[in-house]
Amino acid sequence: MGKQKQQVISRFFAPKSKTQDSSSSSSTTPQSQPPPPTPPRISATVSFSPAKRLRTSQLISSSPQSPASSVHFPQSLFPKPSKKPKLSPHTHNPIPPPLPNPTLHERFLKKLLEPSSPIQEFQEPSRNQPVSLNPKYTPLEQQVVELKAKYPDVLLMVEVGYKYRFFGEDAENAARVLGIYAHMDHNFLTASVPTFRLNVHVRRLVSAGYKVGVVKQTETAAIKAHGSNKLGPFCRGLSALYTKATLEAAEDLGGGEEGCSACNNYLVCVVEQEVKNVEGAAESGVDVKIGVIGVEISTGDVVFGEFNDNFLRAGLESMILSLSPAELLLGKPLSKQTEKLLLSYAGPASNVGVEHASRDCFTDGGVLAEVMSLFEEMAENKLVGAHQGEAAEVKAHGSNCSAIEGIMALPELAIQALGLTIRHLKQFGLERVLCLEASFRPLSTKMEMTLSANALQQLEVLKNNADGSESGTLLQCMNHTLTIFGSRLLGHWVTHPLCDRSMIYARLDAVSEIVDSMGAFKASNRLESDGLNSEIVIMQPELHHVLSVVLTSLGRSPDIQRGITRIFHRTAAASEFIAVIQAILLAGKQLQQLNVHEENRDTNLQTKTVCSPLLRKLILAASSASVFGMAAKLLSGLNKEAADKRDLHNLFIISDGQFSEIAKAKRAVEFANEKLDSLINIYRKQVQDHNLMFMSVSGITHLIELPLNVKVPSNWVKVNSTKKTIRYHPPEVLMALDQLSLANEKLTLVCQAAWDSFLKAFSGYYPEFQAAVQALASLDCLHSLSILSRNKKYVRPAFVSDDEPIQMQICSGRNPVMETILQDNFVPNDTNLHAEGEYCQIITGPNMGGKSCYIRQVALIAIMAQVGSFVPALSAKLHVVDNIYTRMGASDSIQRGRSTFLEELSEASLILQSCTARSLVIIDELGRGTSTHDGVAIAYATLRYLLENKRCMVLFVTHYPKIVDIKNEFPGSVAAYHVSYLTSQGAEQLGSDSSSSMDSMNQDQMTYLYKLVPGISERSFGFKVAQLAELPSSCIQRAIVMAARLEAAVCNKEKLRLVHRCAAEEPSRNDKSKAGEEDEERDESIKKPDYLDVGSVESLKALFSYLSRVISEESDVAERFQNLKLAKNLAIELISR
Repeated sequence: MGKQKQQVISRFFAPKSKTQDSSSSSSTTPQSQPPPPTPPRISATVSFSPAKRLRTSQLISSSPQSPASSVHFPQSLFPKPSKKPKLSPHTHNPIPPPLPNPTLHERFLKKLLEPSSPIQEFQEPSRNQPVSLNPKYTPLEQQVVELKAKYPDVLLMVEVGYKYRFFGEDAENAARVLGIYAHMDHNFLTASVPTFRLNVHVRRLVSAGYKVGVVKQTETAAIKAHGSNKLGPFCRGLSALYTKATLEAAEDLGGGEEGCSACNNYLVCVVEQEVKNVEGAAESGVDVKIGVIGVEISTGDVVFGEFNDNFLRAGLESMILSLSPAELLLGKPLSKQTEKLLLSYAGPASNVGVEHASRDCFTDGGVLAEVMSLFEEMAENKLVGAHQGEAAEVKAHGSNCSAIEGIMALPELAIQALGLTIRHLKQFGLERVLCLEASFRPLSTKMEMTLSANALQQLEVLKNNADGSESGTLLQCMNHTLTIFGSRLLGHWVTHPLCDRSMIYARLDAVSEIVDSMGAFKASNRLESDGLNSEIVIMQPELHHVLSVVLTSLGRSPDIQRGITRIFHRTAAASEFIAVIQAILLAGKQLQQLNVHEENRDTNLQTKTVCSPLLRKLILAASSASVFGMAAKLLSGLNKEAADKRDLHNLFIISDGQFSEIAKAKRAVEFANEKLDSLINIYRKQVQDHNLMFMSVSGITHLIELPLNVKVPSNWVKVNSTKKTIRYHPPEVLMALDQLSLANEKLTLVCQAAWDSFLKAFSGYYPEFQAAVQALASLDCLHSLSILSRNKKYVRPAFVSDDEPIQMQICSGRNPVMETILQDNFVPNDTNLHAEGEYCQIITGPNMGGKSCYIRQVALIAIMAQVGSFVPALSAKLHVVDNIYTRMGASDSIQRGRSTFLEELSEASLILQSCTARSLVIIDELGRGTSTHDGVAIAYATLRYLLENKRCMVLFVTHYPKIVDIKNEFPGSVAAYHVSYLTSQGAEQLGSDSSSSMDSMNQDQMTYLYKLVPGISERSFGFKVAQLAELPSSCIQRAIVMAARLEAAVCNKEKLRLVHRCAAEEPSRNDKSKAGEEDEERDESIKKPDYLDVGSVESLKALFSYLSRVISEESDVAERFQNLKLAKNLAIELISR
């Protein structure tokens, strides 16, 4: 047996140095005494010999504590000698006691040495500092420490050979998220992933909410060998930084994984300013002014806005839910309400990134300096990349001036948010997207409706309320797009319906034309004869067929919208560049088959294949001749085969003096190769073998293979050998190979610089390509709406002119989402609202009867119509509404300190403040979050305010029948409706006053008809819902008894009130009968009833006797109820006489 292996683990158990302890101990010792020796490096040894394990444990347990150990080791590290240490059952070594604050590395080692110990959950993250005293970092670890100090909030992936490694706490986090193994290596916990899986692991880490930085080697082996850093480690630097907002636009990760790039990833910067002394601010609750910049870096979309907001931050919440940002940039200082709302949106479950930035640096015009410096840099890049002389310079200067003027026109707070966003994006190298004036659009315009946060949530426009997915939403119902960028645009259309009647009709005309082209469902082209020459036949392809071919082809291509933006950011690979430009070029060529030309070129209207002005405009933009020319020019200089192979050296086609630097570098490589090849003649003469040739083995080139018996010069380097031959590298070959490697490295650098310049030149073409892609996205949306209309048999809505009264007349309307689920079983309903007639519907009915489904249906039909889609109805005549306000459902916001009832009233308050006479207001069960009387009163007052002050179209759902009385105050304007139903005993029988009828109601079978009919529903049938919810039967029976008692008590109160009124009126009637002679003529004119004989008088006395017993408080409830029934029967008998 050889010497037993030992594993030194001193870095885990060595005590930490304490300056205070050492100084205090030295002060007590005499000066002549030498200082105590330093603690030994090896403080614990694990032996793999069983005999040594047992012997070591015996010695430690029996030996007294040495003075050295008492001086150099803390008491917490080893136990006192009087106590026998605990031995490991596996290693027979003493188990060291835990340190006061052990790190994860120490606890991990303890578990590794003691597998029988119980498993514990460790919450404390590991530290990046090594555990041992005075650690000696490796050169790589020293680089990691310096990088981590520079980027403390970034999870670093360090390129080491063919792997990316994590260190310290980053390794711990990566191991948890990626499911990889982390282990100790030298001074740090470490984990690694292969380089070719970089995109997968970065996406997983970013999705988990981390800010990931990739550290790459900044020099190659050949360059390092010829540089000043020959003996040091490879130089490394942060080459890329990834967050959720920048991931799709970043280098090496473009394109995304399936399903990842269909949604927007906005970076939203929010700043605010306190509002003081503003007229009307106090009444409306406005206390802050908020400025917003939202950037979708991967598509180039930039939204801006500045608006006043109230204490509840309703406007900010609406903006956040509409954009659904992936990352928030908070411009300090922010109020508590604003910060609380934003942080609640970016909760732990959302994985939304949050960054903080201070606005203090933007005082005294600092924000304008930040913005101007970016535009000046952008202008210089345009001039450098233009290469077209004075004309290009003038054009770049003019576009830069117009862009600056557009930026200066932004609101003040929006400019501050823009400055913070520019500074934030500079660390990613993606700030140039903010220089494009064409990319800027306001958050809200008069042409578009901005749905509130409540409407988006409660109508389930983008996400459902069950799991937050797109399933069961209006967007999913309407989305039949074939491209990813078309799907993103349709989401914007749905959340921002149009408010301009002419723009709505433009979309409807386009959809109608596409639907008409589907009429025969033929893929073949139709033939039309030319009127000028009957012998000439013009092939006119169908519009729908051409659009389907174009969009299907684009759907199989990369996301060209993000592709051209990545080209603009100069992060696209050559293969992606060619694929994107070719896709745009092919789509344009296919659209040219429709023969759409400018209006002044169309002399014969009969030859038009496309009549819709909107369609013609979009087709012309997507098939623009200028875009064709630029695309062809860009592709002419690239080699597609080399791009597919990632061969950067042969990527550029050198002709007409272009890329002279690349040509020069290639000549240097060719010269080095020729020099290498010429060396073989020298070696043939030396070894006297005229057939000698260079050979390559296992990637090693230019080897000379000779038999074993051949003598070679002593300076020849032996590389490898076989049984019969030896392979050599002569020194001249090594030197030539070194020169060839250096020439190739220089060629790579030159080609990379040329590629960067090539992408930089694309910046001047980006706006036109962006317009073409936007046109293709709009065509995809219109095609999607036409597919929806054809498949679901929707009808085209009609809109009345703006000067007519607001109205909504829908015949057999259907809920588009529920109809998708129920198919033909859905029950349609009519809606008729008119400002000069009935403009408010109060809707009652049983629980689960379809009330909420009906009011959602009306709102969704209005949204679909103003998006430009056909609607689910037999006919629809609408007025353009300026907004749709909703108050539905019940939810609280505990993290923001808001109860369910406060949420209800906050939403109602927002409606009352914001709605106009041209709005559609939907309120569902307002007031149910408090007591019955308070709820009825608040609901009644809210509805009355809407009817008196706003006079807008209102759908009001309630379970309070008392609210229906408001129709008496607004005759002709308010009507009561209920959703119909059937029971086994009939609706009238359910109104009985006895408790037995309540019990029979529980046993009845109930059928929902889901049809809206005039009238009031007196009952809500909550016990039926309790049965569906499977409450215990005893609980339901008890509830029925309590409901009967409560209803009887209410009924008794009403009857008592009636009896008191009758008793008060009877004496006054007797006094009038005994009045003076001046009233006798009037008394005689009143005909006395024939039945007031002696028997009738006695009956009346008996009636009032019964009623007095009912009023009496001495009798119990049952006796009062019996007297009341007798009085009722007697009254009926008197009436029948």
